[in-house]
Amino acid sequence: MTHETAHPEPHGGAEPDGTPYSMINVHNTLYVIEPNHGDYIKVNASGNAHRFVDISATLNHIVPTVQVYHENNFYIGNLDTFPAPLGGSGVYKVTPGGQISTFATGFNMILGIAFDQLGRLYVLENTSNNPFPTPNTGDIIRVGSSGAREVIVSGLNFPTGMTFGPDGKLYVSNIGMGPDAIGGGQILQLSFKCEEVQGDNVNQ
Repeated sequence: MTHETAHPEPHGGAEPDGTPYSMINVHNTLYVIEPNHGDYIKVNASGNAHRFVDISATLNHIVPTVQVYHENNFYIGNLDTFPAPLGGSGVYKVTPGGQISTFATGFNMILGIAFDQLGRLYVLENTSNNPFPTPNTGDIIRVGSSGAREVIVSGLNFPTGMTFGPDGKLYVSNIGMGPDAIGGGQILQLSFKCEEVQGDNVNQ
């Protein structure tokens, strides 16, 4: 409360303690995305936390959710507020010095981003073509080096997270929210071969 951001959740909806959603380790420093206040925090190995960058000061209240570190820069994605405008979510580049720039736009309710070994961006949309979270409308969009976009997986049910494993396969949290999430969550494993995608359920 003593380190407020420029544009937290409006109308008294900001949680005093925040609602951290994503955390990664980069060079023995933890980087934490906090959507409710639009804050980006880093924590050193001694446990001391301080602000990396106030995302809301540059992008307003966009509900940033996820992050990835790629080629010496950070990339973040946002959920947006509800009702979410179609195409209102984006991916933003954040330099180690905290400078924010737009990397890609036109997505919906982003809850996962990742880069493959070829440098292609993968964007996990919790919901597509709807202003509120809607079951079985989640998808994964791959953005090529030329900027061309391709939906490689569709029909996901409230997916909430995504990452590449050391095996080069993509792992997705499915049914991560909603009425079926209690006891019904799944981890999906996606393997790529000849530009085709195969999905297999993997026990949690």
